[in-house]
Order: sequence, then C-alpha cells, then structure tokens
Amino acid sequence: MKLLVAAHASELVAFEDDIPGFRRLLTGVGKIPAAYALTRALCEGEYDEIVVVGTAGAIDDEIEGGIYDIAAAIQHDVKGLDGTFGEHVSLPTRVDTGHEGRIIATGDHFVDDPEAVRQIRGLGAGLVDMETYALIWVAQQFDVPISILRAVSDRAQDGATELWDVVVERCSHELRAEFRERYGV
Repeated sequence: MKLLVAAHASELVAFEDDIPGFRRLLTGVGKIPAAYALTRALCEGEYDEIVVVGTAGAIDDEIEGGIYDIAAAIQHDVKGLDGTFGEHVSLPTRVDTGHEGRIIATGDHFVDDPEAVRQIRGLGAGLVDMETYALIWVAQQFDVPISILRAVSDRAQDGATELWDVVVERCSHELRAEFRERYGV
C-alpha cells in the first residue's frame, strides 16, 4: 500500500477518492500540520512509499509551469543560533528524497515578495512551498521512501496568493495525469 499525500483538498480535486493501491491523506497547510498528519498516518499503518502531490511557487526564472520531481528540501523561514539564514538550530539544513529533481525551499508563509524570493534563491532553491521539508524529514524518521511531485502554480511574486486560488485546479489535473503515467492508476 502507498500513501497519497496533499496539503489542501483543492490539490486533489482531479484525483478519485479511491485509487487502487493507495490510501489518501490530507495534511493541512504548513510544516507543523504536515508533520503531525504524516507522523500519525505512519504510526497507524505501514506503507511502501509516500507519494506527495501539490503546488509550488517558482523562484528560478528558468523554471516554467509543469510538474517537477523534488530531490531535496531546505527551510527558508529559519535561522541558526549564529543568525545564518536557512539554518535550523537542530534539524539538518537539507533533507533529500533520494530522487533526481529540483531543490525546494519550505516555509510557513506564502512567498509573494521579490525580496524574499531573492533571499531564498540565494539558498539554492528553485521552488517554494509550505510542507515538503517536514514531509521528507518525517518519512526519513520512519524509513519510508518518499516521492514528491510539485506543479508550478505561480512565480512567487506580487499577487501569487490570488493566482493560486485560480490555477490550483489546473495544477491538480496536471498532477493527476503525471500520477497516472507513473503509477498506472
């Protein structure tokens, strides 16, 4: 059995309620809800793989719309004891999925400001979201493989929050097509 994970119900609108071989989990938006929901699901059941689908903002000018595999995640809303941006006081700076793909920066706020984009880009990320770091970290604690597919919903600039509401359904349909191709269901 595999676990299909998304943060927000609108990211799964194109997905049927019952997909053979998969259980479905909605975590809620942000690192803490994501970590809590995934931890609880992994305590209650055994899974061969976690498959995360959802949206992300593009902060790299070379990243266009489409679906991207995530190779690793960093956090953009933390600072180390010495004040170093992107460093956490006790968690690893970067968590990896074991797959080829893009680096995503996770934080508990919706990025839609050019200065924030510039700072986050300096950490080496090309995409931003609000859950990926926490989901990878939890999957590692349980030693369960994780794959993450992110559809670009916006450019993480002014107005991105309004744009997300409009494009999330399109992103869900793109994710469903990619999911069907990869998993055959």
